[in-house]
Amino acid sequence: MDEDYDVIVLGTGLKECILSGLLSVDGLKVLHMDRNDYYGGESTSLNLNQLWKRFRGSDTPPESLGASKEYNVDMIPKFIIANGGLVRVLIHTDVTKYLHFKAVDGSFVYNKGKIYKVPATDVEALKSPLMGLFEKRRARKFFIYVQDYEENDPKSHEGLDLTKVTAREVISKYGLEDDTVDFIGHALALHLDDSYLAQPALDFVKRMKLYADSLARFQGGSPYIYPLYGLAELPQSFARLSAVYGGTYMLNKPECKVEFDESGKAIGVTSEGETAKCKKVVCDPSYLPNKVKNVGKVARAICIMSHPIPATSDSHSAQVILPQKQLGRKSDMYLFCCSYAHNVAPQGKYIAFVSAEAETDNPELELKPGIDLLGPVDEIFYETYDRYVPINTMKEDNCFISTSYDATTHFETTVQDVIAIYSEITGKTLDLSVDLSAASAAVE
Repeated sequence: MDEDYDVIVLGTGLKECILSGLLSVDGLKVLHMDRNDYYGGESTSLNLNQLWKRFRGSDTPPESLGASKEYNVDMIPKFIIANGGLVRVLIHTDVTKYLHFKAVDGSFVYNKGKIYKVPATDVEALKSPLMGLFEKRRARKFFIYVQDYEENDPKSHEGLDLTKVTAREVISKYGLEDDTVDFIGHALALHLDDSYLAQPALDFVKRMKLYADSLARFQGGSPYIYPLYGLAELPQSFARLSAVYGGTYMLNKPECKVEFDESGKAIGVTSEGETAKCKKVVCDPSYLPNKVKNVGKVARAICIMSHPIPATSDSHSAQVILPQKQLGRKSDMYLFCCSYAHNVAPQGKYIAFVSAEAETDNPELELKPGIDLLGPVDEIFYETYDRYVPINTMKEDNCFISTSYDATTHFETTVQDVIAIYSEITGKTLDLSVDLSAASAAVE
């Protein structure tokens, strides 16, 4: 281990593994270490025995739940948007060859106590029971505007400069009602709260286009895909990529203490009495707790069920977004469901997650609106975890720390963090203009 490296990466969470892969492909000499004896860090997957041990303190779950090894329960469950940033990174690095994806059955939104399919195109808007007759027509016009919008074609702009006009102003031009704005902003554009309404509209419109393009991609019922056997496949695939390009992986390395020179710059990592020297350190917040601050908590429930989420058209895999306004909250709540169809549970079993940014100290009560939508559950586990963001100046101490995973059930915020850290480390912008047809997913 007493060698010199360009970068030492600490923790094998998904963000760290993607960065390790990208930097290795760029020709940097990378050492990747983890204090755990398994891949994935916070974003690991557990079998049923491990799940039981973590939440119930014993590793003997009831036999009625089926074989432990048939469970792959993701601790940070997130779907992958088909044309989004993560798929582009997977294609850019050729990691797609290690993975098998399957389309996700359904994308839904909660409105006035009920679950509805998210309408994403002008045709779907006209059919959607979410809106009355006149609102459908207004929404259809807005969807056509978004579908036809091309950044480089002023004729498609209808006189609006989206780098200056706010999302609220664009929406008001089409006279859309609050409930419509709610599902468009949160379930289509995937904004986390309503602050986007005061921002320039370009990002909002691009997010809507990404959703619609992704939905069209696999002709499924949603814009999302998910790996067979769950997300634990992702960190391991990036680890394989890094190894192909000469990266070194070491699991089960205790302590992993970052060493600094007198000017406060990271110069290496010590574990078990050996020090590996490096120019830069990449890690998750747990490895440098004095360089991060707590910015909140995520509350979540993990449920094992014997049926799909009711009112989701019997979807074996689905996302339901509960916009903040519908619940009188400051941020959205998310339902995520996956099943034996993606090889994450035994035949006939479903895994559902309810997650939200914690606004109280009582996750059971706070998550109740989401849990009530699930119907009967076989088992339920509650958990909260702290969310951290870095407070250091990366360029000054050469420590590049990722943010904790948020409550969302899709990957876009995760990938934005990775791309930003990559640019900080290399001084380059990651080129993600790739041939999207290089990734495929099975559809039922």
